[in-house]
Amino acid sequence: MAVDLSFYTSPLSEEIRAQGEARRAAEDILTVLEQRGILVPEAVRERITGCTDPHVMSDWFRRTLTVATAEEIFGGE
Repeated sequence: MAVDLSFYTSPLSEEIRAQGEARRAAEDILTVLEQRGILVPEAVRERITGCTDPHVMSDWFRRTLTVATAEEIFGGE
């Protein structure tokens, strides 16, 4: 009996995977900020958790390592 694995390469599967990656990236960003003792206002938290662009999330994550405030991760965007 053949098993249909087409779901794992479907657009829906890709979307689910991307959402999971974005959620994990947001968690990582928030964790780093919190571990550094940086206050994360609700508006910043919502913007981080609402982002789905992996390139933007990657930029934000790198900035979390050096910023003094949570708002600075957005880099003047």
